[in-house]
Amino acid sequence: MSDDDYQFEDVDSSSTPVVENTEPTPPASNGNGGYATELFSKQIKAKFRTFFVDLKESTNGKFVKISEKSNGRKSTIMMDAEDVPAMIEALQEIQGQI
Repeated sequence: MSDDDYQFEDVDSSSTPVVENTEPTPPASNGNGGYATELFSKQIKAKFRTFFVDLKESTNGKFVKISEKSNGRKSTIMMDAEDVPAMIEALQEIQGQI
């Protein structure tokens, strides 16, 4: 699934996020002439936003892509798979403060 393949729909304003697994897709162009294969994807619907958390693999290795769709705008961050444990640890620390 490429960056532009996501189909967004209106999200209800319930306070409980909805998490959906999606099936892996075949390789897609990453815009740099290379290819990334989607290995795993989750969609999280929360209030007025939709988040997409994707595990992908390219010739450079595995990476995580996190995208947010809100008010017609999309923001994306990417990190190497080796950085995921540090991110999870930081999120767990934040969760403990909530």
